[in-house]
Amino acid sequence: MYLAMNRFTVPLENAADFEELWLSRESRLQDMDGFVSFHMLKGPETDGRILYASHTVWQSEQHFRAWTTSDAFRASHARAGETRKLHEGAPQFEGFTAIQHIDALQNA
Repeated sequence: MYLAMNRFTVPLENAADFEELWLSRESRLQDMDGFVSFHMLKGPETDGRILYASHTVWQSEQHFRAWTTSDAFRASHARAGETRKLHEGAPQFEGFTAIQHIDALQNA
């Protein structure tokens, strides 16, 4: 399993527009081989800024890399330049390969 995350620091005054941009965008993730799940997470507010993280789970890093070079990726990120005015700096990418997975259903 591979987790791909982007963290965004958003000034409080831009939070509603940032959330609307994400909630209204067309996602093409579900059409990709190896896609498992996506979450857009809203974190704490500190010093007038809110931390957000997009969190995508893939079956493997290779599936994630295929997504980043796909036409679907380019199409779903076509408006990405519009978000730069809503968040500070570039999103911070973090990628993780799972070394352990515990599922709630394992004990059922």
